[in-house]
Amino acid sequence: MKRFQRVALVLFLPSLIALCGCEDLVPQDTQSILFSSFKRSEIFGIVAGFGTTFAAVPDLLAMLKRRSSAGMNPRMAAIMCVFQVLWVYYGLLIASRPVIIWNVVGVLVNALSVGAYFYFVRKEKAVYAGATGGK
Repeated sequence: MKRFQRVALVLFLPSLIALCGCEDLVPQDTQSILFSSFKRSEIFGIVAGFGTTFAAVPDLLAMLKRRSSAGMNPRMAAIMCVFQVLWVYYGLLIASRPVIIWNVVGVLVNALSVGAYFYFVRKEKAVYAGATGGK
């Protein structure tokens, strides 16, 4: 677990420093993000975002079906989640609905994957401890 925390810190700290340097890059026209008409580039962005966002769903569904953390790497999902938060911010900066929408969904999918992984690991440890008499 300590290794995971170190990896998360190594990724989170530079991201935080980068965001602190972006104070002047606040989105100016937030009204157009929600209410402007769709452009052809946004349609392609929505289709592409659908594919990349839901690429992680089969692993999540397999883990839920197996009710086991076997074969799941929580680091990958956590790293993706951190960088997708940055993509959401970038989407706000450039006022791109596809970037915002799919990365928010991606953050949720990856957060669910990490949460399910830790839930099943805790459950598996409890079963193992019960089977070995708590040793």
